Amino acid sequence: MSLTTTNVHSATIWRGMLWGMVGVIGFAGSFPSAKFALRSLDPFFIAFGRAAVAALLAAILLLVTKQPFPKEKRQLKLLAISIAGVVVGFPVLSNLSLLYIPTGYVSVVNGLLPLSTAVIATLFGGERHRFAFWLWAVAGAVLVLVFSVVRASHVAANPNEVLGFALIIFAVVVCSMGYVAGAKLAASVGSWQAICWALVCSVPLLIFPVWHFRPVGVVEPVAWYGFFYQALVSMFLGFFAWYKGLSLGGIARVGQVQLLQPFISLFLVAWLLHESIDVWMWVAAAGVVICVAMGRRA
Repeated sequence: MSLTTTNVHSATIWRGMLWGMVGVIGFAGSFPSAKFALRSLDPFFIAFGRAAVAALLAAILLLVTKQPFPKEKRQLKLLAISIAGVVVGFPVLSNLSLLYIPTGYVSVVNGLLPLSTAVIATLFGGERHRFAFWLWAVAGAVLVLVFSVVRASHVAANPNEVLGFALIIFAVVVCSMGYVAGAKLAASVGSWQAICWALVCSVPLLIFPVWHFRPVGVVEPVAWYGFFYQALVSMFLGFFAWYKGLSLGGIARVGQVQLLQPFISLFLVAWLLHESIDVWMWVAAAGVVICVAMGRRA
């Protein structure tokens, strides 16, 4: 490989990392905004309703730009997995987990998503990486896991909290499957086209739950603010940047950037929800940054 080719390849990877980071910043507000929405709205309405709003925007964009529908068998399979993982599975499971455990805990456990994404990308997506990459990926994930266990050391005394942690862990696995499928689909149809088609094709699954769980009483304005952040950023614009980053820089590699998400979320939780953050959270955040940087070098 020539020096010029190497430089172009490196530049593409860094562009992928940058786009991935933009997506992560957008996703970091998902849990705080969901907590606001849960003040007056049903978790199922939030999960399915945000997808319905995003699907309307996606349909308009696809029509205006005259995008061709992905018709190949492989594309349709990836589309179905993406819908199950990121449009339906993760929003429902993560919103339910917020009913049982604090937002900060959900944010930290969600830090396991990069490792889960990398493992699934290797098992089903055909990606291969050096041992050093996996070493740093596991180190970062272990750091997040230890942090979570220490913070929730009283979890055994509360069965509801056990359920909350089980829900968010399951949500992470389901979401990582959707990420891998979405990134693979994005490679053939385009980054923003992938999430748009997933949203539009999910509409038949959304109509009944949105109607059934619709709000019937007074809804606080802050709950609507949280809901529309979920719909516009978490479910729509964030995926534009995220899928573009994954398709440019590689699923497992760019996925490591998401290790930063729980700590960006914790900052937002402290700022918006007034939950306390101590020095050990920032120490853990610094350790995660090191793991991401070293994983990038590997």
